[in-house]
Amino acid sequence: MSDNVRDLAPRVRPTSAEATPFSADYEYRIINLPRGISRSQARQQLTEQAEYGRWELARVQLSFGGGRRVWLRRRIMRVERTI
Repeated sequence: MSDNVRDLAPRVRPTSAEATPFSADYEYRIINLPRGISRSQARQQLTEQAEYGRWELARVQLSFGGGRRVWLRRRIMRVERTI
């Protein structure tokens, strides 16, 4: 193994779900897409979530095995009492 590859190896680490910065103004949904799913099928699933559930894409994490972890978010609507 060359020195360049060995130097970069400790820096490449997958992030955990706990390391993702969450905001109190949004609710989040994490979707795991397996490696066998095509890009068009993944896009179709995410489009349906966006259209019908009002979710927006917050983050995508690709794993070494080819799977994807997708973070979706939508704004929490807080209603205050007016009386």
